[in-house]
Amino acid sequence: MDFFASQDRARRNTGLLIFYFIIAVVLIIASIYLVIAAAFLGFDKRPDAVSLWNGELFLAVAGGTIAIVSLGSLYKTSSLSAGGHTVAEMFGGQLIDPTTRDPGERRVLNVVEEMAIASGTPVPPVYLLVGESGINAFAAGFAPSDAIIAVTQGTINTLSRDELQGVIAHEFSHILRGDMRLNIRLMGVLYGILVVSMIGWILFRSTAGFGRMNFSSNNDRKGGNPLPLVGLALFVIGYVGVFFGKLIKSAVSRQREFLADASAVQFTRNPDGIAGALKKIGGVRSGSRIRNAEAEEASHMFFGDAMAQSLFSWMATHPPLAERIKRIDPGFDGTFPKVAAALEQESADAAESPLAAELVSQVAESGPVAAATTRKTATVPFGPQHVVGHVGTPQPEHVEYATALLASWPVALTDMLHETTGARAVVYALLLDDNDKVRAEQTADFKEPGLEEQVAEAAGLTSTLDAASRLPLVELAIPALRLLSPAQFSDFDRTVRQLVAADRRMSLFEYALQRMLLRHLAPRFTGRKPPRAKYQSLTALQSEVTGLLSVLAYAGHEDDAAARTAFEEGVKQCFGAGASPPMLARSEARLKSLDAALNVLAQSSSGIKQRVLTGCTAVISTDGRVTVEEGELLRAIADSLDCPMPPLGVV
Repeated sequence: MDFFASQDRARRNTGLLIFYFIIAVVLIIASIYLVIAAAFLGFDKRPDAVSLWNGELFLAVAGGTIAIVSLGSLYKTSSLSAGGHTVAEMFGGQLIDPTTRDPGERRVLNVVEEMAIASGTPVPPVYLLVGESGINAFAAGFAPSDAIIAVTQGTINTLSRDELQGVIAHEFSHILRGDMRLNIRLMGVLYGILVVSMIGWILFRSTAGFGRMNFSSNNDRKGGNPLPLVGLALFVIGYVGVFFGKLIKSAVSRQREFLADASAVQFTRNPDGIAGALKKIGGVRSGSRIRNAEAEEASHMFFGDAMAQSLFSWMATHPPLAERIKRIDPGFDGTFPKVAAALEQESADAAESPLAAELVSQVAESGPVAAATTRKTATVPFGPQHVVGHVGTPQPEHVEYATALLASWPVALTDMLHETTGARAVVYALLLDDNDKVRAEQTADFKEPGLEEQVAEAAGLTSTLDAASRLPLVELAIPALRLLSPAQFSDFDRTVRQLVAADRRMSLFEYALQRMLLRHLAPRFTGRKPPRAKYQSLTALQSEVTGLLSVLAYAGHEDDAAARTAFEEGVKQCFGAGASPPMLARSEARLKSLDAALNVLAQSSSGIKQRVLTGCTAVISTDGRVTVEEGELLRAIADSLDCPMPPLGVV
């Protein structure tokens, strides 16, 4: 899976959706006009002439229809704009408490955490669709930063851990490919068309008792009430539009399901996992059915077909179940297994595979990036094309590494990360300075009762871990930190900034932590939406790119000549061999100046982001060694560009 090509494909599909939407609206306008013209204008007395055209009426119908459909679409899209959690709540989804002790809920949270760390995304909140016995799941949101994952009760109760991992990997594919934004836009478009039917039905019901429409034998109009006929026609026309909308939804969704299935196999290197989940869908009575009344509206978002089998299979949002299974397991004979509840006891994940067991000791000793600095480059490749090629495309080794990493942490530390007070304490502990005087100044600001003691406990637990665990710890803390109240978040934000500023300087790690953490939490509390692609030319972003490359070059090289060599290598990757934009002076290249540049670059196209990340990777790898701090900063930059970067140095 090519992450950047997938993003471009998602944008093209959005353009195709808009094109089909325009065609559907044009056909609806024409149909409504003909109905109203026939009802109110009638026919010319001459049998060979039809007097149905009226320019003013047509403009009124066109304007009214466009307004109704547009307002309906905008209303629906706006109601979902707060993020993926609004979709989950629409289905009655309940947020799974990060501190839950329920074995099934704990297991699904563990799998989601592993996949998030492996792919380099913030850990998404998980919602449970209580009472839904079918095996199903979906991911929703506008970007990885506001994504959620929802699973049914049947998924938790019925699937084994491997099968659950296959389903979650499938949903992470949708997150990484950019499918979620298109899914929400589809919901908005179809709702706008449906509004026409709703208005027609209201008009029909409210006017049906006030007379009938009649025509005389000579085609002259006589009294009567045409509104019920118009209302009924609008109802039918609107549903014809919805019919074609479903065809669009089916065409867009089917191929994406095949791609997500293939990606799940690629991520986990375990085809039996997702194939087993699909087979169990065929083996249980409830299948993947969703009983909620809103299921039709979001049917294209689910892992399995959420609706009852239709006579018109070509309108289904998902490929036939047997076809999906055969693409993963060619030997499938079409026989679905008998299914019973398969809830497993949680086990030590690190012992489940030889690779995981090997990585547990590796993680405890050095972590992936640190390991890359001590091994030969041939063993652990770290080149621009290699690193950027894995963006949005976690490998099985990344998943194994994430599993082993989580297993290597003290249980007490993991428990702290799952609740709000503990998560704050861990973040604060990571920012404590080694200098006793500075640390005393930092802890003096802890006014909340018991907070200083919790931070001290967290500091003791984190001190035993390698530096490469620091950003994964922050990623794991995000779900609990999202549960803060607005006032608590404001206090948390202020405290983080004070801890960073205490020693009057900002380290690479402090910048990476603050940038990643607050970027993923601020939208939850401020309503800020992910930026859209605005820039299509790298030339227009030269000052931002050169500033970014300059900061990276100086951060990794104390010698100005070595920094310039690294900068020039990054420029070559971004702009080509002949380009020679000026490098900033060391005094001008400050970490604090990165924020403005990254905020602008976040609004660029996928192709530009790919070249920028390639240039950044070239800068930090020019000297043949990559420190943990450089790797953390690179991942923070990738995160700022909405380009999830898996742990570095694993493969």
